[in-house]
Amino acid sequence: MPVVTAFSRYSAQIFVVALLTGLAACQSSPQPPSSVGPGGPVPTVAPPATVRAEDATFAFEPFTGAPGNIADELSESIGEQARRQGLTLVRRVGAQATYRVNGYLSAAGEPSSATVFYVFDVVDSSGRRLKRISGTERTSGTAGDPWQAVDGRTLDRIANRSVVELEAWLNSR
Repeated sequence: MPVVTAFSRYSAQIFVVALLTGLAACQSSPQPPSSVGPGGPVPTVAPPATVRAEDATFAFEPFTGAPGNIADELSESIGEQARRQGLTLVRRVGAQATYRVNGYLSAAGEPSSATVFYVFDVVDSSGRRLKRISGTERTSGTAGDPWQAVDGRTLDRIANRSVVELEAWLNSR
């Protein structure tokens, strides 16, 4: 049976990498507007109105892929990090916000460690993705379910990196 277990872990890791690669491939780079295209004039789309950084609000949607307790703890950590960075989060479901953030999480385990993969897509009110934040975080110790190895420190690191990148993006526009 060890061959099947090793194969299953390897297959799971390949699946996670393929999934994240696929999500990253969906990210498009904005093209500069052009007045003339191959078939004639191309209409120029006006860029979205810029919101001042201090006026921007963010609504994090429920995370996909993580168990409820992990998602709740990560949500709390993101809220704490956002307060430290001066970002305004909207906590009510369906509340108006300048930007919505969709989060996707996955975990893969090995005999002595686990890796959490995360992707946060920042979208505008029309659902158009404006920013993607992604990364991985490794943690030690796993036996079976890799989510069991994910502790508060791991989630704090994910929250910190994500909020710092979100704040940097907001202030660079």
